[in-house]
Amino acid sequence: MESTSVGRLRPETVAFLPNWANFTGLARPTAIGHKRQTPQASRISRAMFRKIDDRTYASPQITLAEVAYAKALGIGLIVNNRPEDESDDQTPGPEIEAAAREAGMDYVAIPVTHAGFSMAQVEAMQSALDAAGDKPVLAYCRSGTRSTLLWALAQAKAGINPDEIAAKAAGAGYDIAPIRATVDMLAAQG
Repeated sequence: MESTSVGRLRPETVAFLPNWANFTGLARPTAIGHKRQTPQASRISRAMFRKIDDRTYASPQITLAEVAYAKALGIGLIVNNRPEDESDDQTPGPEIEAAAREAGMDYVAIPVTHAGFSMAQVEAMQSALDAAGDKPVLAYCRSGTRSTLLWALAQAKAGINPDEIAAKAAGAGYDIAPIRATVDMLAAQG
């Protein structure tokens, strides 16, 4: 997505988390000769669907089987926050999208790289959450962290109290400290 500057944000503040993957220890090289796993070979458990708030879950990469589990939970929208081909073991987004739509769920891709978040991504997440209405949302990435951080930024842009955002993320096992200053700034502007 193209980075844009909106409102009082300066262009240099648009990339909120430059190289945050190194900060969180998530950046890892792919081993030579590593073979792509089939969706059934995923090691994620269903317990990894972490509830952030009344209608939002975050999760590591999901498989086709977990799309069915999401449907059983009542999920109405799946948000994919991973770029395609980020790693050899991820189920491709188009396959997740097809399974979600076949199960009667909506799907949107808002890919976020380890370079950081743009205002366009924050606004896209906010729009996706708004469009979901009362339907529960499952956002996923490699670990669930980027999805949770993007959720936090979208909530802040909507004017939600930063302490409430931080508490909800922490309750799901995620720390928004790397973006707390930006959350505070967006909430103040909201």
